[in-house]
Amino acid sequence: MQDFDVDYVEMYVGNLEEAAFGWVERYDFPIAGTSRSADHRSVTMRTGAITLVLTEPTSDRHPGATYLQTHGDGVADIALRTPDVAAAFEAAVRAGATAVREPVRHPEAGPREPVVTATIGGFGDVVHTLVQYEGAAATPKAVDHSEHAGKLLEIDHFAVCLDAGDLGPTVAFYERALGFRQIFEEHIVVGAQAMNSTVVQGAAGTVTLTLIEPDVNADPGQIDEFLKNHHGAGVQHIAFTSDNAVRAVRRLSQHGVEFLKTPETYYDLLEQRIRVETHRIDDLRPVNLLVDEDHGGQLFQIFTASTHPRRTLFFEVIERTGAETFGSANIKALYEAVELERTGQRDLGAVRR
Repeated sequence: MQDFDVDYVEMYVGNLEEAAFGWVERYDFPIAGTSRSADHRSVTMRTGAITLVLTEPTSDRHPGATYLQTHGDGVADIALRTPDVAAAFEAAVRAGATAVREPVRHPEAGPREPVVTATIGGFGDVVHTLVQYEGAAATPKAVDHSEHAGKLLEIDHFAVCLDAGDLGPTVAFYERALGFRQIFEEHIVVGAQAMNSTVVQGAAGTVTLTLIEPDVNADPGQIDEFLKNHHGAGVQHIAFTSDNAVRAVRRLSQHGVEFLKTPETYYDLLEQRIRVETHRIDDLRPVNLLVDEDHGGQLFQIFTASTHPRRTLFFEVIERTGAETFGSANIKALYEAVELERTGQRDLGAVRR
């Protein structure tokens, strides 16, 4: 079974200029290139090891036109870099993946462009384009942290909302078709609502999906609302890593990114729960960072307030200092944070009180 890395994430957008402006001005994503065809316009942006492609369809022939009508702006393609696209495609389709586009070789590809691509179905209307490079481009470049201090570095994970009953089959699909493995599972209860979550990760440990389904035995909640507003399964959020979450959140906040708030009592009681390393509590408090830990170390995280018209997509900033998975408090904090956003609140304490 082959290893995979995230090569790029493609998002379909209804207004390319507006979407690109937000990423450039608020999230510090420089534009790396543009492209257009008879049925679409795209902007590629890159920071650290993160590559985002924003695509606006310009005709009904482009699949993005149907996607936007159904879901609104959102993640449409999580492209996976692999050393052998043909072999990965054949294995995935043989294991039950939908063949969206057969392997195609690109003899005209430049030195940093893929030489072979293919596409398979993933979850909902999200696909995985398989990407193969040659020569020096075949190995992802290491991120120079000195050039990106306090900025966004890599994609830590994708959180995916699934219809009730689809969690088990989706986990099995990624295990069978792409060789992923389960690294964590959790049942979270918040008030009268509940959810089931399983985290799957590629063999190389660089592609992580947090798969979430609503618990049908509990009251309808945020996952149900996502599925209703998004019209099916999809990416709820993308988590971006930073080598210094405090600096990153300060920087993004100054540029207009709004984050969910954490009550003062959280920090007053924090030392009773965790001995915080790396950062001082007095530094975490003003930027509202949450803290959790597992057997490997600690992590610091915060969630943005959703600016999506349907409130179905938001983002996360995360810093890991040895932590390898997701602690129970971490996933519960995510659920609680989105519940605040869903109900129009911005104070994490409103759910916990």
